[in-house]
Amino acid sequence: MKPTLLALSVALAAALFPQAASAAASPSSSSSAAGSTQVMASHKSPFNCGKTFYANNWIDTPRHNPEGSIDWQTYGSDAINGEPVRATAAGTAYFNDAGSTSYGKWVEVRHGDGTRTRYAHLATMVRAAGGSMSVSQGTQIGTVGSTGGSNAPHLHYEQRTSGGAVDTSPTVEGVTVSLGQKKAVTSTNACGGGGNPYTPEEVCGSGYATIDSAAVTGGRVYLLYNSGNGYNCVTTLKTTNIGSPASMSAFLEPEGSNRTTNSGSFSYYAGPVKRSAPGTCVKWGGSIGSDSYTSPFEHCGS
Repeated sequence: MKPTLLALSVALAAALFPQAASAAASPSSSSSAAGSTQVMASHKSPFNCGKTFYANNWIDTPRHNPEGSIDWQTYGSDAINGEPVRATAAGTAYFNDAGSTSYGKWVEVRHGDGTRTRYAHLATMVRAAGGSMSVSQGTQIGTVGSTGGSNAPHLHYEQRTSGGAVDTSPTVEGVTVSLGQKKAVTSTNACGGGGNPYTPEEVCGSGYATIDSAAVTGGRVYLLYNSGNGYNCVTTLKTTNIGSPASMSAFLEPEGSNRTTNSGSFSYYAGPVKRSAPGTCVKWGGSIGSDSYTSPFEHCGS
C-alpha cells in the first residue's frame, strides 16, 4: 500500500475506533491525548480554608481507576464525610449523576485553559444533574459522600489535560502528589483572597435557578426564579476583594409595584431580595461601589 493511503487508513481507523479512556468505569471519559500530561491551571485544595485532609494517589490491586486520580480521605479527627466541596480553579461546572454506579453524583469543571477537574461520589450537588454554572476558585459545588461505586465516604478527584488524559502527578496547593504517595494537604481555598465561597443559588435558597446576570466592577448581579412558588430573587456577589466590606446593593421591582432594595456594607454579597411575581415583568439590578446595573422590565411571564 502506498504511504499516503496507509496514513489515511490509520487516521480513519483512529476516528472510528478511538483509544479507550483510562477510566473504563467512568462516564463521559475522554480519550487520552498524546504529549504532556501537565495540567496548567493553578489548583487549590477542594475544601474549606484551613481544612487538612489526606490526598491519596494510591496504587493497589486492582489499580485505582483511573490511575493518577486522588482519593481525599479523613485526616486525624476531622472526618471528611459531609464536607463542602469547592472548585479548585475557576471555570464552568457541569453536574452529573451516574446513580449507584461509577462516579455516582459527580461534577466536571472545565477551566479556561482547556483542562478539567472531576469531583466524584458526592452526597449532594448545588445543581441538579444536567445543570451547569460558572464557578470561581472556591465556589462550592457539592458535599463529600459515598455515592456510586464507593465503599466509604471520600472525594474522588482528577486533574485532566484538555485532551482528556489524567495527570498522574496532580498538584494542589503547590504540593505534587505522585503515584503511590499519600500526603496531608491544608487548604487555602476560599480564605478571603480567593473565589467567593457563595453561589447565587446558595444565597437565594432551594428551588431557585439563575435566569439572567450582569457584570458590575468587582462582581456580578444575578436574577433567579423559583418555578415552584413564583418568586424572583436578586443577589449581587463579589468576585474581587472578597471578605473585605464594601458598599453593595441588590434590588427587585415587579412592574406596577414598588422597588425592594437591600444595601449596605457587605463582604461577600448583597441580598437576597425576593418578590412574588408570577407572570409579571420585573426590573432588577445591583451595585458594588460606584458601578451599578439596572435592567429594563423583562422576563415577563417567567
